[in-house]
Amino acid sequence: MAVPGYTMKLQCEVEVINRMLPTFGMRNRGKGNRAVLSIGKHHDRSIKNNSSTIYLLICTLKDKAGCKYKLKGNIEQFFTKFVEEGKATIRLKEPAVDVCLSKADVNNLKNFLSTLRLAHRGSEIDTIPLSNLAPVKTAEVEKPKAKMVITSRKDYPLTTNFPYSLEFLQVSYCKLARVDMRMLCLRKLRKLDLSNNHIHKLPATIGDLSCLSELVLHNNHLETFSIALCSSTLQKSLQFLDLSHNRLRALPIQFCQLRELIHLKLDDNELLRLPYRIGQLTKLRFFSAARNKLPYLPCNFQKLCLENVDLFGNLFEQPSPLAPMIQLQIPMTLVEIAARATINYRIAYGPHILPAHLCQDLDLTKTCLCRRPCLNSFIQVVVNLNLHQVSHTVVLVDNMGGTEAPILCYFCSLTCYSEFLDRYHQRNR
Repeated sequence: MAVPGYTMKLQCEVEVINRMLPTFGMRNRGKGNRAVLSIGKHHDRSIKNNSSTIYLLICTLKDKAGCKYKLKGNIEQFFTKFVEEGKATIRLKEPAVDVCLSKADVNNLKNFLSTLRLAHRGSEIDTIPLSNLAPVKTAEVEKPKAKMVITSRKDYPLTTNFPYSLEFLQVSYCKLARVDMRMLCLRKLRKLDLSNNHIHKLPATIGDLSCLSELVLHNNHLETFSIALCSSTLQKSLQFLDLSHNRLRALPIQFCQLRELIHLKLDDNELLRLPYRIGQLTKLRFFSAARNKLPYLPCNFQKLCLENVDLFGNLFEQPSPLAPMIQLQIPMTLVEIAARATINYRIAYGPHILPAHLCQDLDLTKTCLCRRPCLNSFIQVVVNLNLHQVSHTVVLVDNMGGTEAPILCYFCSLTCYSEFLDRYHQRNR
């Protein structure tokens, strides 16, 4: 039974190709237009006792009234090989045109084609929910909006949704205290800029934005970074992350699971340490953590291969290679022996095999200069690292023109530490 006031519609790009043009030595334009296709009824007053005829109506921005094509018995062929890519072609008998569809929602396209087949056969017409055809509104045929910039509260949409087609969204200076959940429905979003707001916490559902490659959270009130985000789809998509000018004191260990990161900005926070496994960010090329409270860099930092690094204005300690912190366990505990063997032989582990606290300990395993692992039995010293060893361009770390920063160094035994001391004294003679 027909549903009153309803028309089967499809929004996509359409190109109508006249198959007769080549016979006159003419070519088609070869370019699609944004359009709305409708399947509906049109009353033909010239035919007596005719209730209605089903037509395909194609409306574009230039022709909002649209062009109608009769459907019953008038479709010569459907071309649906690429329907999973949102593409299809409908070949009509009269007039001799091919209606080429592209950039359509796959599910909507399949439903639309099914309705076209029913209308063509003229069967089960009463089961098709159709109404009278009418011209479309301008908003329906405009090109989907891919970018939106909002920089004041008065422009912020309160009663309308964000366009579903957005790929870039900037909402700044709007005093947002939290992330609007409507933003998290924008599945095509590639860049989200929420800088200069009052956001305190990030929802874990940001991780559901599977296309998100840039996230800008500059100048907010963030105090933590969600562990859930570190294990979300952002692991495979996020390349640019700006957390500068917040209130972060630390980042979770799991942060280094965001291994697609290329550009990371942590300036002007209250960071007391960097993620222990930061060296796992093998694609990271631009890193800045200026004006924080870092006393030293994690040992893993020297594994990075950067193009630019900025660590200016931190509270770096003076290196003390001759004043080690000795935490050796003699004899070693069974836990220490087992942990070293697990890492050394690359034995897989996880919460489904080991207790969670042991997994966390293994994630924090240190690496000696001899490349052997150590867990709780080690010698720790702070030495200087020339930042040119990890980065092509180095911003000076202080007003004295320095390019060295203190870094933690671990030794698994007295033997390794003694060998380090020998090399240290030889260099400083």
